[in-house]
Amino acid sequence: MQLKHLRTLLSPQDGAAKVTCMAWSQNNAKFAVCTVDRVVLLYDEHGERRDKFSTKPADMKYGRKSYMVKGMAFSPDSTKIAIGQTDNIIYVYKIGEDWGDKKVICNKFIQTSAVTCLQWPAEYIIVFGLAEGKVRLANTKTNKSSTIYGTDSYVVSLTTNCSGKGILSGHADGTIVRYFFDDEGSGESQGKLVNHPCPPYALAWATNSIVAAGCDRRIVAYGKEGHVLQTFDYSRDPQEREFTTAAASPGGQSVVLGSYDRLRVLNWSPRRSIWEEAKPKEIANLYTITALAWKRDGSRLCAGTLCGGVEQFDCCLRRSIYKNKFELTYVGPSQVIVKNLSSGTRVVLKSHYGYEVEEVKILGKERYLVAHTSDTLLLGDLNTNRLSEVAWQGSGGNEKYFFENENVCMIFNAGELTLVEYGSNDTLGSVRTEFMNPHLISVRINERRQRGTEDNKKLAYLVDIKTIAIVDLIGGYNIGTISHESRVDWLELNETGHKLLFRDRKLRLHLYDIESCSKTMILNFCSYVQWVPGSDVLVAQNRNNLCVWYNIEAPERVTMSSIRGDVVGLERGGGKTEVMVTEGVTTVAYTLDEGLIEFGTAIDDGNYTRAAAFLETLEMTPETEAMWKTLSKLSLEARQLHIAERCFSALGHVAKARFLRETNEIADQVSREYGGEGTDFYQVRARLAMLEKNYKLAEMIFLEQNAVEEAMDMYQQLHRWDECIAVAEAKGHPALEKLRQGYYQWLMDTQQEERAGELQESQGDGLAAISLYLKAGLPAKAARLVLTREELLATTELVEHITAALIKSELYERAGDLFEKIRNPQRALECYCKGNAFMKAVELARLAFPVEVVRLEEAWGDHLVQQKQLDAAINHYIEARCSIKAIEAALGARQWKKAIYILDLQDQNTASKYYPRVAQHYASLQEYEIAEELYTKGDRTKDAIDMYTQAGRWEQAHKLAMKCMRPEDVSVLYITQAQEMEKQGKYREAERLYVTVEEPDLAITMFKKHKLYDDMIRLVGKHHPDLLSDTHLHLGKELEAEGRLQEAEYHYLEAQEWKATVNMYRSNGLWEEAYRVAKAHGGANAHKHVAYLWAKSLGGEAAVRLLSKLGLLEAALDHAADNCSFEFAFELSRLALKHKTPEIHLRYAMYLEDEGKFEEAEAEFIRAGKPKEAVLMFVHNQDWEAAQRVAEAHDPDSVAEVLVGQARGALEEKDFQKAEGLLLRAQRPGLALNYYKEAGLWSDALRICKDYMPGQLEALQEEYEREATKKGARGMEGLVEQARQWEQAGEYSRAVDCYLKVRDAGSSSLVEKCWMKAAELSIKFLPPQRSLEVVRAVGPQLIGIGKHSAAAELYLNLDLVKEAIDAFIEGEEWNKAKRVAKELDPRYEDYVDQHYKEFLKNQGKVDSLVGVDVVAALDLYVEQGQWDKCIETATKQNFNIYRRIFTDMVSSPGTNSAEAYHNWADLRDVLFNLCENLVKSSEANSPAHEEFETMLLIAHYYATRSAAQSIKQLETVAARLSVSLLRHTQLLPADKAFYEAGIAAKAVGWENMAFIFLNRFLDLTDAIEEGTLDALDHSDFQDTDIPFEVPLPAKQHVPEAQREEVRDWVLTVSMDQRLEQVLPRDERGVYEASLVAASTGVRALPCLITGYPILRNKIEFKRPGKAANKDNWNKFLMAIKTSHSPVCQDVLKFISQWCGGLPSTSFSFQ
Repeated sequence: MQLKHLRTLLSPQDGAAKVTCMAWSQNNAKFAVCTVDRVVLLYDEHGERRDKFSTKPADMKYGRKSYMVKGMAFSPDSTKIAIGQTDNIIYVYKIGEDWGDKKVICNKFIQTSAVTCLQWPAEYIIVFGLAEGKVRLANTKTNKSSTIYGTDSYVVSLTTNCSGKGILSGHADGTIVRYFFDDEGSGESQGKLVNHPCPPYALAWATNSIVAAGCDRRIVAYGKEGHVLQTFDYSRDPQEREFTTAAASPGGQSVVLGSYDRLRVLNWSPRRSIWEEAKPKEIANLYTITALAWKRDGSRLCAGTLCGGVEQFDCCLRRSIYKNKFELTYVGPSQVIVKNLSSGTRVVLKSHYGYEVEEVKILGKERYLVAHTSDTLLLGDLNTNRLSEVAWQGSGGNEKYFFENENVCMIFNAGELTLVEYGSNDTLGSVRTEFMNPHLISVRINERRQRGTEDNKKLAYLVDIKTIAIVDLIGGYNIGTISHESRVDWLELNETGHKLLFRDRKLRLHLYDIESCSKTMILNFCSYVQWVPGSDVLVAQNRNNLCVWYNIEAPERVTMSSIRGDVVGLERGGGKTEVMVTEGVTTVAYTLDEGLIEFGTAIDDGNYTRAAAFLETLEMTPETEAMWKTLSKLSLEARQLHIAERCFSALGHVAKARFLRETNEIADQVSREYGGEGTDFYQVRARLAMLEKNYKLAEMIFLEQNAVEEAMDMYQQLHRWDECIAVAEAKGHPALEKLRQGYYQWLMDTQQEERAGELQESQGDGLAAISLYLKAGLPAKAARLVLTREELLATTELVEHITAALIKSELYERAGDLFEKIRNPQRALECYCKGNAFMKAVELARLAFPVEVVRLEEAWGDHLVQQKQLDAAINHYIEARCSIKAIEAALGARQWKKAIYILDLQDQNTASKYYPRVAQHYASLQEYEIAEELYTKGDRTKDAIDMYTQAGRWEQAHKLAMKCMRPEDVSVLYITQAQEMEKQGKYREAERLYVTVEEPDLAITMFKKHKLYDDMIRLVGKHHPDLLSDTHLHLGKELEAEGRLQEAEYHYLEAQEWKATVNMYRSNGLWEEAYRVAKAHGGANAHKHVAYLWAKSLGGEAAVRLLSKLGLLEAALDHAADNCSFEFAFELSRLALKHKTPEIHLRYAMYLEDEGKFEEAEAEFIRAGKPKEAVLMFVHNQDWEAAQRVAEAHDPDSVAEVLVGQARGALEEKDFQKAEGLLLRAQRPGLALNYYKEAGLWSDALRICKDYMPGQLEALQEEYEREATKKGARGMEGLVEQARQWEQAGEYSRAVDCYLKVRDAGSSSLVEKCWMKAAELSIKFLPPQRSLEVVRAVGPQLIGIGKHSAAAELYLNLDLVKEAIDAFIEGEEWNKAKRVAKELDPRYEDYVDQHYKEFLKNQGKVDSLVGVDVVAALDLYVEQGQWDKCIETATKQNFNIYRRIFTDMVSSPGTNSAEAYHNWADLRDVLFNLCENLVKSSEANSPAHEEFETMLLIAHYYATRSAAQSIKQLETVAARLSVSLLRHTQLLPADKAFYEAGIAAKAVGWENMAFIFLNRFLDLTDAIEEGTLDALDHSDFQDTDIPFEVPLPAKQHVPEAQREEVRDWVLTVSMDQRLEQVLPRDERGVYEASLVAASTGVRALPCLITGYPILRNKIEFKRPGKAANKDNWNKFLMAIKTSHSPVCQDVLKFISQWCGGLPSTSFSFQ
């Protein structure tokens, strides 16, 4: 292998800046470098730097330079980086998959000593060495670390073998230790391997040996068990120095070792089995190699050096171009990188056995790799990156490769077929065959996963032309042989390998079931056949028929459809399957039923996940619901519980879904804790048994696991106490008795006395059981128990009690048994009779009361009749001699012959009324002669005539009628005859018969029945003219139902029902007919309404065309809106009447408002351009938040109105604070003032007046004084006046005493002023001891009147820190107390924190925090839900927002350029407007106002500087502005300001100033790093107005590269010593940019153009304090004239606005 230098990734520095570690990602896409300043740089695979991030210390208090990074490694998925640090910690950073993703720490592992080296060999496993000698493992999944092994010597190096399954550590004492996670069957030993002569800092684990080197300048190669193989000794080479690092190539064939200015390369020679040294790579001035990293594909090696450089080398043996499409790079003897030149994709082809790759070919439509070694064959799929290496003895290159199958390569060689699966290193199978056509070979490799089948690999091939063999490739055995009578010309297995299709030369298609070994011929004349991909659906063509088998298990069920061409293929995708058929010159797609294909296939395969995913895409229909039910059943059987849960959810079975959810959670938890599926866990199996209501099985599962409690809990939850107690008894559970008691108590509590009685009975307590039975109202059970126990029968009272209860419950038979048992036959007989137990009663009567037997038999018969047991009652009545009842019973029981027998024994009067009933029976049996005889015996001849008439026996009927018939009876006879004619179709004859007997209605009914409507109408018009219209209407409805619409129209119109006609045509889609009828018969507007409905049914463009054609477009639009059909109205307006759209939106919004759908109404009002209506809607409903949101977004003029309305609501609720905030936001302070006055809240009124209406303050004060009288007088004014006189006279001590005597309780402000004056005078003019006494006296007094801040300030003036903190604490000004403690005496920080916590705990209020820490106060308001106060407080903090904007702007990078002008101008204009408003407010001349005026001046300077930077002739103006800004560094980032001033001065040649300013800048950057300004030297800036005390910037504002350039320039200038380190002075003898003259204290005005002091040639403006130097002014004007710069014109325009106009000589840019 050779190294060729490609590029320098990171340039080296002049001094030591060691690259501490480097790493390549596993996917070869990222390369990481960690520099000496602990920053990780990220490069892409092309060497371009794409990202970086800084590491962090374990503890920030030790500083950012408190550690070194010693180890770094990428995770196996290349999305994380582990960083090992010397401050005893490992951080794991998640860097993401894409460049620029946010870097976050996802794991950290704290150790007991420094991390010295680190590797990440496998997922979740990080291995690292420690300075204390331990090698440990960190698990990123559990976030825990553990020790693998420990030594007593510092770990100097750590490496892994090629597979990452073993680690090797080198130690300072020379020990090399080996450890395997998995020895992969090598049998190599673990533990201490060898003792190297020196610390093996350079350690590499190659394929065949271990290479170690160190400071003795010797390279030693050790064998697998530690014996020395080779030694390369360079100790006598004066050019060689110690070896510092080593790296083995990913293939383990080469090792590179780094030393000084040199990389040595060792290559393994497989033929000689030794290491051969290649020519070393020597690079002068490279210095020591500190880190090496080899790209995972072996193509690149990166080396890091002591000086911070990173060099990249190309590693290869040779390169070649294949067919001008692929580049083959041999990075080692056994490793080749194949690169597609068009797409850039790369595949690493590698021999796992280390054999040398001889030749690489790319075949199969340039998709598949084929390469040979001496003993193996390498195959690969370039698209899927699946590679295989199989043992293969060379056969002279006679192999033929077939790549038709994407999963398998078929190799033919000398009559043998070998199959190799891509991605597998073993041959799949080998068979003998002479038929090499791929259509005669079918291989299926796990193409569809099936339930219960892990691997499914099948092969079908031809043994000879008529014999097919099927082989299981996993087991290697034959699973089927098919002998056919004709030659086979095509065969294919289905995707699951269970079915084989083959076709013979006679075009017969056969299906072979492999499992049943059955062959079926399913189609003749088959010209095309194909399995549908992803399913077991079969498509074939038979002549002009397309045949589809959706269920191949039933080959006789085939779906056939006619086609007019030839099938050319199948296309499946996008949720549908299409058969492509060529019909002439066109191709037609026939779509198959995808639901049958997808769901059926998934179920057949047991792929329930796929089935569920498919069902998710379908709407719920009865068919879909059936599919869900099927899937739920099957997934439960297969224990795929998540899918079952989803099924029950879809079906709405909430209880089952919830039960399965809980079961799944148990299974998932078990799976996470113990691995495996989790469904075999006993709790899961038991719950599934419970789901099937198989509680015994669940109990058995629990008891198998000795989970007795769980089994008992299950039964208790189900209230199956018996089973629960049975389990407890079987297992001898100690709580058995308690369970029984609990069960008994539960039964009693739930009033289950019967169950409780059974429980007592089972326990032998009969009396208690009887008592409970009686209590439960179950005396029968009590009686049964008594009858079985003789001892209880002896208790007379108990028996009487039971019998009474039985009688009360009407259980007479049981009571009779009990009476009979105690020998009381009389009572027993009574009870039997009452209980209808006649058998027992008769038996008892025959023994005890024979006289009663007849009566009892009759009663028995009566009872049987009541029970509808008439047959049985007959004999009892005969026994009781009750003939009439016996006859009735016989008739009721249909015992006709017995009835006739009994009747014949009776007299005529008795029998005559029963004969007709018997006769009716015989008539129904068509035994008319017997019936006629019986009718005659019963004197019912008329009934006999009716019988014959109904039977159509007219002769017999007429014969009888002649004897006894009346005229009306003749009518009946005629009608009957007419009905018979009707049946025969003789309707005219039937009509005449009906009319003859004056029954025309019957004729009408007949004609209607037979749909002879003309005859029907004729008769109705003749006999019932008043019903003619109703008849027409009725006929119209019937004809419409039959679909005879034209006839129905005639009848509807005859009935004057044109609307019914229109509706009929509408419902049948005949709109033109409906429109015709409506226009002809419906009046003026009917046809318009029909046209509207017609158009609505059409929709879209068709509706518009129709309405336009009819001229009804606008009318239809209005009609749609009036009828709330807004969707149709919108559609019409969108297509044809766009100008009406807002009106429709408005009407829709009003409709939605009426419906209470306010949010939707809001959107419609806005779309209608009527946001005011939306605001009024929300105001009306008092939804203030929504009203304000709409007003702010769409109608700003309404905001104030909303706020005032909301305020009125708040006032009604007495929430004045909220109302005030709302009115102020509405800019209506006058209303707030009036409300406070009306409520008597004068203090709030005065506050509002002072803040917002200062002009009315005096009048309000007077009004207030009139309203509220003051107590006391202003008596101390004389004393105050005396104190002022002493002060003016210089008698400060007396003045102090005088001020201290003021004690006017009525005016605390006067008292405060006097005390503060006393303290001020004492501090300024009195001795320290006296001032201390005064402050100690005044402080408590101020605290007493609540002036804590004033007191604290006094204390701080005398350095009384503790007293100041106490004052702030007592005044509840916690933030100030915290700041004082932090800045002046950190010892008191905990003291303040403790008091603050106690205060919050005791008081529980938030309002007092607002003045201290607004953010904290806002947070607490939010936590307490006090949103109004939160908003009010935030509103008052607007100044902070402006300060924040200013701070962010001056701190942001990229603002020192001409392009930044508009940003600065915007900031300047905002601050100008703010200052102008402050001048008009009560804040005028306040500290805040002065601060913002200063900010305005700074923004003006920045804007003017950016404008000047755009014009070459104004570069000195820009430089002066940068210098002038230095006097404002108390508000600007000091490092940025000095850097910009120095660079500007350097650019215009002011090198003295540039040197001083940039030197100051470097001092500031160091101070920022150290966190303090204490070390700054201010001597260069004495007697200037540049401030010394400035805030320390929180971060560096200038990038590292620019800081380094400045540092180099300053160092160069200071070395030359050609510059004088003095700032330039002017005629005043002071620094030329200083406004203040140190000698006189006179302050000059700054120039508006340059910021420099104006000493002469002053141009003054109208606004006081604004002036410019005339020379600079003219220079600026001239630049504008010559350049016409718009930004400079804008500066001039602003100066005019700011300063009240320009001087008369100024240039006009209008």
